[in-house]
Amino acid sequence: MSTDVSTKTTAPAPPGRGAPSTGTPLALVLLDGVRRNMRQYGMLFALGLIVLLFQIWTGGDLLLPRNVSNLVLQNSYILILAIGMMIVIISGHIDLSVGSLMALVGGVGAVLMVEHRVSWPVAVLLTLLLGAVAGALQGFFIAYVGIPSFIVTLAGMLLFRGLTEIFLKGQTLGPFPDGLQKVANGFLPEVGPQTNYHNGTLLLGLGLVAYVVFQEVRDRRHQREFALEPLPTGLFALKLTALVAAVLVTTLLLASYKGAPVVLLILAALLAGFGYVMRNAVIGRHVYAIGGNLPAAKLSGVKDKKVTFAVFLNMGMLAALAGLVFAARFNAASPKAGVNFELEAIAAAFIGGASMSGGVGTVLGAIIGGLVLGVLNNGMNLVGVGTDWQQVIKGLVLLAAVGFDVWNKRRAGA
Repeated sequence: MSTDVSTKTTAPAPPGRGAPSTGTPLALVLLDGVRRNMRQYGMLFALGLIVLLFQIWTGGDLLLPRNVSNLVLQNSYILILAIGMMIVIISGHIDLSVGSLMALVGGVGAVLMVEHRVSWPVAVLLTLLLGAVAGALQGFFIAYVGIPSFIVTLAGMLLFRGLTEIFLKGQTLGPFPDGLQKVANGFLPEVGPQTNYHNGTLLLGLGLVAYVVFQEVRDRRHQREFALEPLPTGLFALKLTALVAAVLVTTLLLASYKGAPVVLLILAALLAGFGYVMRNAVIGRHVYAIGGNLPAAKLSGVKDKKVTFAVFLNMGMLAALAGLVFAARFNAASPKAGVNFELEAIAAAFIGGASMSGGVGTVLGAIIGGLVLGVLNNGMNLVGVGTDWQQVIKGLVLLAAVGFDVWNKRRAGA
């Protein structure tokens, strides 16, 4: 008994799966690509919209070169915290102690450098070590003792704040050495011939453009090699153009003032380093695994306790770095430093795409979320919005970001 195979037909691929058919309009392909990548690029689009809104609202003051430089300096410590907090949240935990640990590190650093005349490079190393030890202690109780991270870091918040009061005796202590102040407030030195722009910043900007193009093209090639679905060509070209334009505009704005702040180079190094680790290194994949599905990660051989311990040790070091930058920027250590900074870092992570359930988020997303908050703060200050309404608006932005995450998950599940 024979079977007539000539009547069999192949069902067409659904929209967004595989290569689009020849008859599919380009607009529909781009729209489908936007829909499927809305979660990843939604906040990037929102950041651009907020910048445009405040640029118009402030009469062009937002993107003045001096204000852009101040925007970087004013938000540098929050962005440093947000990088570490994003990794903590991806692993399925939370850290409420980072603001108090910042204050403690700044206080200990001030005592070492101001009262005991320890050279600032040595003091920086010692305080970074202190942050690592504090983070490791919390990581031990969370990973190996099994106490929830919320409780451990809440206790750490109270403990570190009390130790700060003890070290500083309730007083503000300063000033800091000039070398450390230049790290937090300084700019790259001028090199080359005299021009209307900062030559070193222009060179760095061009190098960053080349790196962005190389990275995006390479990631797209890898997606195809592993049979993953890349962005449609038109949407990819639009994304790449927007990224290059953003880098060039920022470079020109900074180069037309005093150049790139030193702390911006620190942020760039952290972004590149942690971005690579979370994308390509084994431990980065393990962080995503334990945050996304802990039982499955254990069955796969992931050493979840060691990974959790390392995540909190890393958070302690980044909190210490942020504390030093904050104290050096204001040239004094205060017992009240870092109040509510942990909430700013958590908000930046969630606005930048982190998920409450863990396993989702990127280091770049943390930077974007921090910039959204920073631009909101700066823009509202420029137009004279009171601090009361600023808190209301930031709360609504956070609620909208998390609501968007929940809606996107439900839509994807449906």
